[in-house]
Amino acid sequence: MYLCSFKKSTFKIMNISYNWLKQYINIDITPDELSKALTSIGLEVGGVEEVQTVKGGLEGLVIGEVLTCVEHENSDHLHVTTVNIGADEPSKIVCGAPNVAAGQKVVVATVGTKLYSGDESFTIKRSKIRGVESMGMICAEDEIGIGASHDGIIVLPSDAVVGTLAKDYYEIKSDYLLEVDITPNRIDAASHFGVARDLAAFFALKDKTVKLQKPSVDAFAVQNTKLTIPVTVENTDACPRYSALTISGVKVTESPDWLKNRLLIIGLRPINNIVDVTNFVLHELGQPLHAFDADKIVGAEVRVKCLPEGTPFVSLDGMERKLNAADLMICNAQAPMCIGGVFGGFESGVTESTQNVFLESAYFNPVSIRKTAKRHGLNTDASFRYERGCDPTNTIYVLKRCALLIQEVAGGEISSEIVDVYPQEIKPFVVNLSNRKINSLIGKEIGTENIESILSALEMKILSKNHEGYVLEVPAYRVDVQRDVDVIEDILRIYGYNNVEIGETLKSTLSYSSKPDSYRLQYMISEQLTAQGFNEILNNSLTKSAYYNNLTSFPAAHSVKIINALSSDLSVMRQTLLFGGLDNIVRNVNRKNSDLKFYEFGNCYYYNEENKKEGETLAAYSEDFHLGIWITGNKHSQSWAAKDEKSSIFELKAYVENILRRLGIKLNNLVVGEYSDDLLSEALTVYSKAGRKLAVYGIVHPNIRKMMDIDVEVYYSDINWNSIVAELKRHKIQYSEVSKFPEVKRDLALLLDKNIAFAEIEKIAFETERKLLKKVYLFDVYEGKNLEAGKKSYAVSFILHDETKTMTDSQIDSIMKKLQSNFENKLQAKLR
Repeated sequence: MYLCSFKKSTFKIMNISYNWLKQYINIDITPDELSKALTSIGLEVGGVEEVQTVKGGLEGLVIGEVLTCVEHENSDHLHVTTVNIGADEPSKIVCGAPNVAAGQKVVVATVGTKLYSGDESFTIKRSKIRGVESMGMICAEDEIGIGASHDGIIVLPSDAVVGTLAKDYYEIKSDYLLEVDITPNRIDAASHFGVARDLAAFFALKDKTVKLQKPSVDAFAVQNTKLTIPVTVENTDACPRYSALTISGVKVTESPDWLKNRLLIIGLRPINNIVDVTNFVLHELGQPLHAFDADKIVGAEVRVKCLPEGTPFVSLDGMERKLNAADLMICNAQAPMCIGGVFGGFESGVTESTQNVFLESAYFNPVSIRKTAKRHGLNTDASFRYERGCDPTNTIYVLKRCALLIQEVAGGEISSEIVDVYPQEIKPFVVNLSNRKINSLIGKEIGTENIESILSALEMKILSKNHEGYVLEVPAYRVDVQRDVDVIEDILRIYGYNNVEIGETLKSTLSYSSKPDSYRLQYMISEQLTAQGFNEILNNSLTKSAYYNNLTSFPAAHSVKIINALSSDLSVMRQTLLFGGLDNIVRNVNRKNSDLKFYEFGNCYYYNEENKKEGETLAAYSEDFHLGIWITGNKHSQSWAAKDEKSSIFELKAYVENILRRLGIKLNNLVVGEYSDDLLSEALTVYSKAGRKLAVYGIVHPNIRKMMDIDVEVYYSDINWNSIVAELKRHKIQYSEVSKFPEVKRDLALLLDKNIAFAEIEKIAFETERKLLKKVYLFDVYEGKNLEAGKKSYAVSFILHDETKTMTDSQIDSIMKKLQSNFENKLQAKLR
């Protein structure tokens, strides 16, 4: 299976925990079944992986007791211990920890255990340390992934049972991690609850007992108002809603295991109980929050505003940033504390000494957040959600949920009423939906019961209905659903694309198509390439601007730039198909698919400042349709019948020539020349006799491969499809009878300078004899001893044919003498 898909940058890969997800929906299905269900409703799952809260699941680790501990004879800091791990004999282990002592209960990694450090791993082996054999390792917290301390080995309570597996002692839980590809328009699904909402709608069609279970906030109550901090929003365009409250008397510590495990499973590092709760709620409900140390809010007031251009601000990463006048800032009475919706400040965050917390839950303008994040080169979990549109109606509920969880893990009291600055309510979208259009676009009648069940499950309120259709109120968080066709798409994906049967009738209309028919030709060449073992790929036309930096063949200045791009990975329109295919190659090679043959039809886009004309907005813009071909790896994999054979430029040349032949273009009417640029290190160009560039093919430049992190040779061809179609307009298909007169073949062995290409010989040959010379091909090249320095030998065959009569010896000899003479005069060639 080849992974030929849109670029990764088109999606946000969201890690969804199987066990966590089941907290919000009462279904009992396997992770694989869940994966298939999500993919079928438009939330494509890229992978399902069994994971543990600690990487490796503590496999091979066991609880032991240190029986003896003496100093190592050949070291001033090592100790030699004997450790009972519940086996027949104690294990001798050399340990360098300063706190190891006899009588301790410890965690031991036995021989063969694999331990992890980030993405790297190492295996415990039987070894000699300073001449003493060691049969394992006594572990510290950070060495097995249960903590960050490396001050010494873990010393367990005395009641720990020797021989107990460490995974049982620490109650390591298994879970399944689903990699869900969230497209930019589906920000409502960028949380566990959001995914559960779609699943509940899907399963409720067949099982009415399936319900979505939203966490309750009924227990929320304000205990006192002794820490009231007023909020002023000066820029309501950038911040339409700002909600907040305070919690006093919290104790900032390490989070409880359940909270740490939830975050670890999805790849987040626990920090402290306050920050961990805000991250938990973000991934639970999709609403970013920010916790400030309330005692650091100078003047005991919060102002949401923009600051003068160039104002310095030290962000959470310790970097001083110069603010733009349009950056929305969360400020105290004197200074900025946070880049609103993007990144926290160095001075205002929660630390171990924090006792009082100011908790923020806001709705920020997506365009404002996107511009600020882009200006500062920041891409955070919060900015990703804010810049695509969070739920403006959900800030209060999320605030209560977060406050209750903070009280659960850190104590404290709710010490203010909820502040909610919401000057202008953001209304839901109203959509008129007709039954006729539903049935027309879906292709079948799915019944009003199914339609209304799906609408209800997706929280689309039916304001009114009649026999013609519905008037709907679409929640404000569904920023991608504002038209009737958007609603119908939602209905169809939940109902199931596979549940729409293919009809037995086909309706069609007759239409005139110009000749040559480009679409028919594309289909024909697609079939040819597929039959030759190629896979078709389809990449996004939007791509990284960084690809074109420092290129001369496709300068960055000629890129069509996207205004308010979603990300730097989608900031320009592609000038060449090359990089999309290389992305696909990287994706496949990383997944052990290394023998690859791809092709893609697609448009490329260009901007040329020199073509600008007043009053003609599009004059500077152009696009061309191209066919890209990529091959890499082995042409043939090893088998009993053949050895491995690497792909080569000659293989690619054959594919390109076969395409041209299939389209009816005669190769001897083409002009081939050598070529190289910053994309292709060695290449050939193919021109028509009229000077129209048809194709280029060659070896991808090492600098490009290095940039894309590709270690193997890649061969690439770019065929200008528009030029091909234009060339075919001059091509006429004519019947010709197979000649009854024989062809004549003559060979020449030419001694030439090494820098002379075969294409030059071919060109001179056809210029010498235009009528009777039908074909020229190279059948042998020799370089080595017995030749002059700087020389090589080409063995070339010439096919002569007169379709009206049999050629005579004198006629043949005359042509061959002319060829020989021209080779000698123009190329200084000699006959061998």
